[in-house]
Amino acid sequence: MNEPPDLAPTATLERQRRTLRRNRLLATGLLAAAAAAFFATRLAPAPGFWLLLLRAGAEAAVVGGLADWFAVTALFRHPLGLPIPHTAIIPRGKDRIGDGLGEFVERNFLAPEIIAARLRALAPARRLADWLARPENARRAADGVSEALPYVVRSLGDPAVRDFVARSLGEQLKELDLAPVTGRLITLFTASPQYDALFERALDAAQATLAANAERIYTIVEERSRWWVPKTVNRRMATALIEGIEEVLAELRQPDSAARERFRGAIEGLAASLVVSPERRRRFDEAKNRLIEHPEMQAWLGNIWDELRRIFLADLAVPVSRTREATRTAILSLGQTLARDGEMQTRLDGAIEHAALAVVPWRGQIGALIAEVVRGWDARTVTRRLELAIGSDLQYIRMNGTLVGACVGCALYLVAYYLF
Repeated sequence: MNEPPDLAPTATLERQRRTLRRNRLLATGLLAAAAAAFFATRLAPAPGFWLLLLRAGAEAAVVGGLADWFAVTALFRHPLGLPIPHTAIIPRGKDRIGDGLGEFVERNFLAPEIIAARLRALAPARRLADWLARPENARRAADGVSEALPYVVRSLGDPAVRDFVARSLGEQLKELDLAPVTGRLITLFTASPQYDALFERALDAAQATLAANAERIYTIVEERSRWWVPKTVNRRMATALIEGIEEVLAELRQPDSAARERFRGAIEGLAASLVVSPERRRRFDEAKNRLIEHPEMQAWLGNIWDELRRIFLADLAVPVSRTREATRTAILSLGQTLARDGEMQTRLDGAIEHAALAVVPWRGQIGALIAEVVRGWDARTVTRRLELAIGSDLQYIRMNGTLVGACVGCALYLVAYYLF
């Protein structure tokens, strides 16, 4: 059978053993002294009043001391090893004690009103805020989080986790209605100064691409032309095509040109249709979903996860970690903000109370768990632990029984002497 965990330190156990041994010797010595006084007075010739009074007190003291010794011993074992009925109460009733303990905890510690009242008195949100608002505590909490982060991040490197993250990111992106957001972002961008700068760079890139592929354009025109068309004509056609494109690019470069305004208008129209047109939004979502489902896109999402993991682990490995410092700053800011925000403290206290009260429907299972754990303990071990914990105090019952018995014996003798 299982033994209950030894909760007390070794020094505490040794102190309990010494105290129990000392008190047991005192109680036994007091009982032995009463027995010695009784036998001594019985052997005395021609006893007088005082000797008889002492004998009556000693006799009653022996009876009271023996009775209380029997009662205290019967709690933990059979007196003198005899299987007397209704003795060794704790070993025999261990299971019943476990049931009672479980019911006691269930009724007196897990009642909803008790939990709620205790949590309100503790004000956990205020205590947490006060603790986190101190820089040394925030640093300690952040260091604990940072110590655990590498293990958490490494555990997320499993291929199954990687695939799950990629699929999850893809599903989340599919569910997002990005068309209106994209339309508004395009509208804001076209109205900003950065639009013209980016447009100029795009025109530069188009111009450079056209110049770099001029010979390729000549070749394509020649390959697709009729066989009977002279090469010089093909060359002129290709040159005209390139010059026409260059003219369009040049017109687009002019800030107030009609072509540039038409291009801007087309972009703005596209942005507006992404916001208000159901058909345009549907086509945008279909294109988005096809892109997300593409294997290369899934691989890219997985690579993003791997790269983020690598960045976190590399940062946490250096002495001056930006992640660790950001965590400290965030925790300290959280504590200071929470300390100033009474309304948020009230809401957090309510959330903690709600979470704690969610355990209340399971209190029957908790009580049953306590009873089951106690039922699995070894009876002798439980008896030893309880005797060490309360046995020294129970020895005072034996001492008091001996002394009270002596007083009662003397009182009864005096009453009988003077009245009868």
